[in-house]
Amino acid sequence: MLIKTGDLPETLPLFPLPGALLLPRARLPVQIFEPRFLQMLEDCLKTRHRLIGMVQPRGGQQAGQLNSVGCAGRLTAFTETDDGRYMITLTGISRFRILRELTGFTPYRRAEIDWAEYAADLRKPEPDESFARAPFLVLLRRFFAAAGLSTDWETMKDAEDELLIDSLAMLLPLSPEDKQALLEAPTLRVRRETLETLIEFALRSGGGDDEVLQ
Repeated sequence: MLIKTGDLPETLPLFPLPGALLLPRARLPVQIFEPRFLQMLEDCLKTRHRLIGMVQPRGGQQAGQLNSVGCAGRLTAFTETDDGRYMITLTGISRFRILRELTGFTPYRRAEIDWAEYAADLRKPEPDESFARAPFLVLLRRFFAAAGLSTDWETMKDAEDELLIDSLAMLLPLSPEDKQALLEAPTLRVRRETLETLIEFALRSGGGDDEVLQ
């Protein structure tokens, strides 16, 4: 069932997490243990939409100013550990732009947000008609080798464009600033081109160097 922008809330609880990227229709596992975010999870479960706004702090810091664009994830799974932590899964619904942060009595941050700029996120998965998969996978193999990473290459060959590109954008060891650039890419094609540029830059800069890949 497709969701309409009008069905989405005007405010969201915000979960600032450096380097954590969520994209529409993708799934992000998150561990929650801080009291303020445990309260956020409890409050989220009481709502009809069960949405949490994933957003990155500017400069990769836990507190302070936030990037203006984030992605809302619906709480689709959670389990509690013996020591009181929660392992949750957020499924990406749509990106959003923060209009203003709200003050109130919650220990976590909340904001009034706007969905209109990213209405296309609520439609069907987006194709990338110009995607040349074979040379892209060659480039990716070089990056994985330089970074000491492994993957199932057969699965990558057969994955749908959006699933492949967005999964790599979320999982590759890139900087928070690079992740934010991937999040804000207006189309899947631009996201893929941005990802290619970042991979090529990392390879030119030394590949496995921690400064480049973290």
